[in-house]
Amino acid sequence: MKKLILLLFIPLISFSQVSYDDIMSINSISLTDSLDIMKVMKFQENAWNSGDINSFMQGYIKSDELVFSGKSGPVYGWNDTRKRYFKTYPDTQTMGKLKFTVNKIRSVSSDVAFLIGEYYLTRSTEDSYGHFTLFWKKINNKWLIISDHTSAVK
Repeated sequence: MKKLILLLFIPLISFSQVSYDDIMSINSISLTDSLDIMKVMKFQENAWNSGDINSFMQGYIKSDELVFSGKSGPVYGWNDTRKRYFKTYPDTQTMGKLKFTVNKIRSVSSDVAFLIGEYYLTRSTEDSYGHFTLFWKKINNKWLIISDHTSAVK
């Protein structure tokens, strides 16, 4: 049954470097939870590539407890994080096309996980790429980002 479920989600996890062995290893969350998190990542990627920051933000917890850390330091809260995205990416040309690579997903507890990955922004001016660590919390049976630390390499 696990193999059948995994086969059904091959297109979803094809954008990721997470293997079946990684998903099933020690400190791993369930296959279902891993796939649910990856669905949110894919949703965010698609929203971004459609120029829709508001939809992209639906992957984050809508709370003052959200923290986004980048080169300018931490930003606290969903509203301020959203404002930061709009300020940094005022138009679709600046936003470019986003591609995520998921390198690792691990559990912290039954309802908290962390994800390590990379992002690639392809733009008409200058491309950008970097690394991120996301902490996720399962709230009302939905995985949401509660902490995002993103570091640009270029």
